[in-house]
Amino acid sequence: MEGHGTEFSIFLIFAGAALLATLALYARQTLIVAYIVLGALVGPSGLALVNDPELIQGIASIGIMFLLYLLGLNLHPQKLMQMFGEATLVTAASSLLFAAAGWLLALAFGFRGVEALVVGATCMFSSTILALKLLPATALHHRHAGEIIISVLLIQDLAAIFIMLLLQGLATAGPAWTNLGILLVALPALIVLAFLLERYVLRTLLQRFDRIAEYTFLVAIGWCLGLAQLASWWGLSHEIGAFVAGVAMAASPISRYVAESLRPLRDFFLVIFFFSLGASFDLGQLPHVALPAIAFTLLIIGLKPAVFRWLLTRAGERPSLSLEIGVRLGHGSEFSLLIALVAVEAGVIGPGASYVIQATTLLCFVVSSYLIVLIYPTPIALSDRLRQD
Repeated sequence: MEGHGTEFSIFLIFAGAALLATLALYARQTLIVAYIVLGALVGPSGLALVNDPELIQGIASIGIMFLLYLLGLNLHPQKLMQMFGEATLVTAASSLLFAAAGWLLALAFGFRGVEALVVGATCMFSSTILALKLLPATALHHRHAGEIIISVLLIQDLAAIFIMLLLQGLATAGPAWTNLGILLVALPALIVLAFLLERYVLRTLLQRFDRIAEYTFLVAIGWCLGLAQLASWWGLSHEIGAFVAGVAMAASPISRYVAESLRPLRDFFLVIFFFSLGASFDLGQLPHVALPAIAFTLLIIGLKPAVFRWLLTRAGERPSLSLEIGVRLGHGSEFSLLIALVAVEAGVIGPGASYVIQATTLLCFVVSSYLIVLIYPTPIALSDRLRQD
């Protein structure tokens, strides 16, 4: 079949997603599983009906940008500093334990040196996309559990960003530490510029024309994409720029309205994101990485809830709340996929390690989302009792 352009790809993604989502709901499975399975079925290594993975990955990356932008919009700078102090110790201790356990398991499967360290490091992170998608909006804005989850995810994401900056420094021409230093200067410069522009330009415009909803919508999107592109020009990632744009705008009185108005757009791109996870994985590699991927998935899903429960309980949280937070964070991360991609480009890890990380992340998404939807309140819960938007 020829001529599989953008229009056909978008049609197939959403028509197929609607069909598989219906079957998933009848089979009491989560919608996220349907999107991933669809990607694997019609992607390049399946039926190849969608045969331009770069196009799909490009569209999906916009979904990640909007998610991190919305995350930043919910984090007032003052509250952000407060949350940092409360969650730093728990996140640092848990990350070290997860990385050490992942490193030991990587050694057991024959990975050596830096490759084992990278594979182990990817076990530290939990998915911001999955955690927030399965967290009710009431918990996100009003409940202590939501604050803890956001705090942990944010610190993890910053650690992941630092690792990506280090790998990007290794991948670019010139001395690695010089490149890393340039990137570490670019990030503070971007933050300062974003806050200045928000305070003296963006806020003035929104206060003057905030009665025109269409204008507010356009400015909010332009602000996100503009900072994302500026970050890319300065050697950072689009995702970093989008998050900084959200945090800078969070102090604005209109930030909550912007967050709510962008949710449908975010969900549109996130469907494509989960589809792209399935489509980008080479099914031919599955027999070679199945055993280590299953082992890493069991390690992550089994270890993370227990460790978070123990650490948070010792920090003074209720055991039941600590366990819920641990289960909601008991999965891999999209940042693990990004780290694997950057590490391969830098020549730090080989394709085999990358496929193990990819397969582990996909399995974690499937298994963890199913467990969370069955046990705790989520916007896509199978039970009416647990469904909370």
